[in-house]
Formats: sequence, C-alpha cells, structure tokens
Amino acid sequence: MRPPLLLTGGPAVGKSSTAGLLARSRPRAAVIDVDDVRQLVVSGGAAPWEGEEGRRQQHLGVENACCLARRFIDHAIEVIVADVVTPETLMLYRRSLPDAVVVHLRVSLAEARRRAGTRALHLTDEEFAALHAADRRDPPAGDHQLDVTGLTLGEQVDAIARVWSGTP
Repeated sequence: MRPPLLLTGGPAVGKSSTAGLLARSRPRAAVIDVDDVRQLVVSGGAAPWEGEEGRRQQHLGVENACCLARRFIDHAIEVIVADVVTPETLMLYRRSLPDAVVVHLRVSLAEARRRAGTRALHLTDEEFAALHAADRRDPPAGDHQLDVTGLTLGEQVDAIARVWSGTP
C-alpha cells in the first residue's frame, strides 16, 4: 500500500480533480478534500485568512482530515488529501501523517484563472489572487514541486501517479 498523498497548491491548480481521478485508478482509495472538511462547520465557520478564529478552524480542519486519513489507512485504503497547505499547516500534516508524500502543484496565475472559470468558485478575485501570491511567496516545503501549467488533467494525473509510486 502506498503512503498517503497530500496534494497542495493554490486555488484551481487541480488538486481535487486530480485526487478524484487518481483515486479512481487505485484498487481502494479515498479522497479527503480538506475544504469539504472545513465546510462541516455550518454556523460560525471562518476562512483561514479571517484572523485567529480562521487560523484555529484551519488547524482543526487539518487535524480532522488527518484523523480520517489514519482511519482509512488502518483499513488498508489508500488516501489522497487535497488542501491549500501553508508552511504552518504542513508541520501539522508532518506530525500526524509523517510518511505522507507531499506534492506541491503550481500553475501560472493566468492558467489558474482559466481553470477556475470552468467551475464554481467560492473566493473573491482578491482572495484568489492573494492565495496564489502567498503560495508563490511562501510555499510549503513539499517533497515534490510540479509545474502543471499546460498539462491536461490526464497528464497531470499521470505525472502525480509517477511521483506517488516513486517512478521518475
């Protein structure tokens, strides 16, 4: 069984789409989209950039995602986690899922905006740009960096599958 895979990068780099396709190619795999975990807080939810409460809920989302990942792993189900990871939250992931393979996906801002135009987006233009700027300015120290600008979704999935399997 492969170690957990953590896909990170700015909004619209393809974390969730890639995770879903990649999981469907495996015999037993689960996808944990940490945005979905955070959305479980229905009343009083705060975005990660909304002060101390947002930071607290961001950490809680990571902790809950890791608990869920460990339960799947305990039952021999491979895990792919999708999250916009910061250096601070990467430390939480490393502590809770120490053998996780962390892949940081990058695309140009123009490509991210093009991709975002194909789906519902829950961020303002300013939040979208700020998250991409922060990801470029202070990226988490992932195990692998992949620029997926110009790749089709299938090519992106193949590239990540090779990294996850340890094949160059």
